[in-house]
Amino acid sequence: MIMVRLFLTVAFASAATSALQTRRSTPPLDRCPGYTASNLVDNGSLLTADLTLAGAPCNTYGNDLTDLKLEVELQTETRLHVKIYDAASNVYQVPTAVLPRPSSQAASPSTAALQFSMTQNPFSFAVIRKSTNETLFNTSGTNLVFETQYLRLRTQLPESPHLYGLGEHTDPFHLNTTNYTRTLWSRDAYGTPNGTNLYGNHPVYFDHRGSSGTHAVFLLNSNGMDIKINDTDGQYLEYNTLGGIVDLYFLAGPTPKEVSMQYAEVVGLPAMMPYWGFGFHQCKYGYRDVYEVAEVVANYSIAGIPLETMWTDIDYMSLRKVFTLDPQRYPLEKVRELVTYLHDHQQHYILMVDPAVAYQDYPPFDNGANMGIFLKTANGSIFKGVVWPGVTAFPDWFHPDTQTYWNNEFLNFFNAETGVDIDALWIDMNEASNFCTYPCSDPEGFAIEAGDPPTPPPVRNNSGRYIPGFPADFQPLNTVKRSALQLNSNGSMLGLPGRDLINPPYMIKNAAGSLSNLTIFTDIVNYDGTTQYDTHNMYGTMMSSTSRNAMLARRPGRRPIVITRSTFAGAGSHHYRIVIAEILEFAALFQVPMVGTDVCGYAENTTSTLCARWAMLGAFSPFYRNHDADGSISQEFYRWPLVEEAAKIAIDARYRLLDYIYTALYAQTTTGDPLINPMFFMYPEDTNTFTIQYQYFYGDSILISPVTEENSTSVDIYLPDDIFYDFWTHEKVQGNGSWVTLTDVDFTSLPMHIKGGSIVPLRANGTNTTTELRKQDFVLWIAPNATNQASGSLYLDEGDAIEQPHVSKITFSYDNGEFFMRGTYGYNTTAGIINIAILGTTESASPNNTSYHYDKAVGTTTLITRIPLTGPWSSKLLM
Repeated sequence: MIMVRLFLTVAFASAATSALQTRRSTPPLDRCPGYTASNLVDNGSLLTADLTLAGAPCNTYGNDLTDLKLEVELQTETRLHVKIYDAASNVYQVPTAVLPRPSSQAASPSTAALQFSMTQNPFSFAVIRKSTNETLFNTSGTNLVFETQYLRLRTQLPESPHLYGLGEHTDPFHLNTTNYTRTLWSRDAYGTPNGTNLYGNHPVYFDHRGSSGTHAVFLLNSNGMDIKINDTDGQYLEYNTLGGIVDLYFLAGPTPKEVSMQYAEVVGLPAMMPYWGFGFHQCKYGYRDVYEVAEVVANYSIAGIPLETMWTDIDYMSLRKVFTLDPQRYPLEKVRELVTYLHDHQQHYILMVDPAVAYQDYPPFDNGANMGIFLKTANGSIFKGVVWPGVTAFPDWFHPDTQTYWNNEFLNFFNAETGVDIDALWIDMNEASNFCTYPCSDPEGFAIEAGDPPTPPPVRNNSGRYIPGFPADFQPLNTVKRSALQLNSNGSMLGLPGRDLINPPYMIKNAAGSLSNLTIFTDIVNYDGTTQYDTHNMYGTMMSSTSRNAMLARRPGRRPIVITRSTFAGAGSHHYRIVIAEILEFAALFQVPMVGTDVCGYAENTTSTLCARWAMLGAFSPFYRNHDADGSISQEFYRWPLVEEAAKIAIDARYRLLDYIYTALYAQTTTGDPLINPMFFMYPEDTNTFTIQYQYFYGDSILISPVTEENSTSVDIYLPDDIFYDFWTHEKVQGNGSWVTLTDVDFTSLPMHIKGGSIVPLRANGTNTTTELRKQDFVLWIAPNATNQASGSLYLDEGDAIEQPHVSKITFSYDNGEFFMRGTYGYNTTAGIINIAILGTTESASPNNTSYHYDKAVGTTTLITRIPLTGPWSSKLLM
């Protein structure tokens, strides 16, 4: 391989600027000496150097490390990797087993979009976009601080930057840039309050600079951290972590979409979901028995509201113990009958599993204890926390036998022949949540005082209770019977010894208080020698991966759905307005597209108007589930006439669009092209779109503009300078880059527009289940742009298998009246296209043919014909 030089500029500061100031016993950070770079080796796409502490250590939040290594690699033409780590390689690094590193193509500096520039003394670096000569990241002006329990790195930013990401949070989608701190440390954050750390951690931000381009910076570091953004002494962003290394990926874009796709190359493309997973789901914490669950299923059927999947929260467990059923309220034989009924009616069933295993004499605990897979304290005893069942143990996801343990519990409890044959999985409480406040010296006493596990409600009187649609033998009877490892200090990357893992010198702004409060204690050592101090933020994602493998073990070859609360890079909410921004973050920025909300709200009581609005909005998020808390009023869609009407309209529209949605998801799983797009992704040079967080594109073609004010029937929406078509009426609307007020927006409606230039495939009719939906024919809506052109696509496959040997990938194009359908046609389907509607036409443009229909009111010409989805097809649709 011919290596060419990395574009590198090296500057030397004067001796005066590197002279040390008078030091105190514990100097502030501005007196830390920084580092000096030496021994540079530049091989073109790869540069390495040694970094040596430039003066007396400041030891502000630990001991300064004297010797570091620098590696800079042009991995692709649009990706630059900068890594700074300790020379001995003992400082903790995120294991590749948890997040595999992307492959490097050793790009040539001559064609790379990014350029690395470095000053040797004091060491600083900058990343520059070559096409514009614009500095994207610049650490000069503040010295790097790299200590045993603290790392600081600051970059200068342009004035009033447009930043997004750094989740999970419920703060504005367009991040605050003045006196703002974003803390990353997983916690059980009931109510998802603004301005605090929540369940997940995604240390990536997008920096959008309009016509100059967009880039992203991803810090691969799982330690707790405060990321500060402020405009004092110039605009800056500053990382303050409790450990780990500087492991930065710079993604050049230059468009927002391209940045998102490049991020997917780093953290991994999302997994494809089964087709049925996009159906409507129902859940509630508080269904007291299997008969109430069945009643909900029956009531949806009676109301004529399609229900694809029924869920059960922890109510099914015996005294809240995972892998158990309450013998009185959820007896095995009745739960199996419920699942059979659902499957016979083309519906699905999902249960929740928590990571905490009851510390009691029952098989799941005994099996785990015998295999030694639970987290242990320093004396070798099993670490005890307190969760729903009382005293609990927690699986160690780093233990090599934990996967076998988890597989076996799934194969037993979720056995299709003898257990609960679930179709997908919901995992919760995996931050991990621990109810016992630190130091929790008496977990048994705390559990008793807290009343865990909760006393089940009295068995209800089932006299006269009848569940329509369920067989006679299902109906309720009148009476229901109811040893720690030592750290390796020789290049282990497991973490430095001698650290204070409970109360580090630098304290992040964890809303729960100390690091160990209400979670697994941070001094617990994992099987591989890493500590919870370093790996805490990955606990939820590791449980997700292990659970996905367990689901594959019980159903090999079928796509698992694992809905998780806690996430990390590479892997819900409760407030109507807030959730829109969170959906944008997860689907568009963090590459977690199967994201949704607790429709109608989780905590407290909803209202019919809020639930109606949410039923409409939820239908146009990727994951669509109604869910609320125990103690809140029941909020199934059929309980209010207004909500029932809204739900029927919303689900019908969602189901008709489901193949459009499924095609967009397929694109994200293969290229990273987002399923959900913020406005600025689609119009990156329109400055008005930069701060919009309540409108978004579902796929590339459909603009969603929900009403966000309570009980309001009007909304101001922004329409860029483009052609749009009303989704419901097909009326052509010319956007001119201004805000438009929509009035009389009924509670059973949602403002939606089709972007000009789109061809949208829809099923001709909605149905009660996705199984029946797949049998329906298609219609195409052609929405021409200003040049009378449009395009779209359709992906078809079997819908559930991981390996799909027979698929159809079809592209549609329209150009001044001519229509073309091309692609590959491997999937065998009897469904075809039964009509093509061209929006925004005039009657004079329609052929004089009986197979055409013209709707003068909205200007739509429809070709009524049947086109099989088995090969190419073309026609002159308009004269």
